[in-house]
Formats: sequence, structure tokens, C-alpha cells
Amino acid sequence: MTAAGGPRPFVPEEFTVPRELVTGEFRLEPLGPQHNAADYEAWTSSMAHIRETPGFPDGSWPRQMTPEENLGDLRRHAGDFAGRTGFTYTVLARPGDRVVGCVYIYPAEDGAAGAADVSSWVRADRAELDVPLHDAVSAWLADAWPFTAVRYAPRASGGAAAPGAGA
Repeated sequence: MTAAGGPRPFVPEEFTVPRELVTGEFRLEPLGPQHNAADYEAWTSSMAHIRETPGFPDGSWPRQMTPEENLGDLRRHAGDFAGRTGFTYTVLARPGDRVVGCVYIYPAEDGAAGAADVSSWVRADRAELDVPLHDAVSAWLADAWPFTAVRYAPRASGGAAAPGAGA
């Protein structure tokens, strides 16, 4: 339940929010404060690459931040997840658990009922995961989530180079 005037969950109360998505190449789990050091290293090592990724066109993020500011962001994302007002997942490489990206699922900015705005990024040294991540998340959203519309910037397919992967 939300306080009067507070953010409203954007998935039905009876919907069980998925805790993970697992493929042969990566695993998604809810992003939280426990990921701070690895998350910070992942995105700060790849800022130019992330800015070139479809869905990050305005240049407002990534921006220079301290690890403490990043921790505040991760706490906010974890709070959104707990409150069912937004869902952010860290992308962990398989095998292993190296943070290689992030997926953000939030209500559509235009307020369209049942619609989600989705974005994702992968670190520059794992650019080859961008299209597989986009494809897996797109299928997951269609199959396991209750959205009536998903807005997720398309990626090049058919073996085209991922953003920033050119010569």
C-alpha cells in the first residue's frame, strides 16, 4: 500500500516480481547496495560506451559521481524495487559474478497506464552482450511481466557491432 500522494506501484499487487533472469551468458538479479563497488567500477570504466548505447541519448547519465553517491543511487533503486515503483537489475557475467551491466524497468514517462520504459547498458569490454541482453530482456518482459507496452530502444541485429565496438 502507498501513502496518499506517494509513488504508486506500477505492477499489480498480485503480480510476483521476478527475482532473476538467467541465460548462458549472464544473470540478472535486483540491484542493491551490496553491488556498489562492482557496479561503480563497471559504469565508470565505460562512461563513453554507455552514452553511445541506445536509450541513453540525453547525456544526463552516466556522470561523474563518488562511490558514496553511487551507493545512494543503489539504495534508491533498491527502495523503488521494494516499493514496486521501479525495477533495476544488475547484470552479472556467467560463469562468475562480475558486474557487466544494468537493466532499468520504470513506468512510462508519459504516464501511459501499463507501459514501461526500459533501458540497459553493458560495460565497454563486454559490448558483445548488448544485443543478447536486449533480446533476452525483451522476451522476458513479453513473457513474464504484465505490461501492455514496453518502450526499449532497439539494437542492431544480425551480427552488427554493438555501440562503441567499431574500429
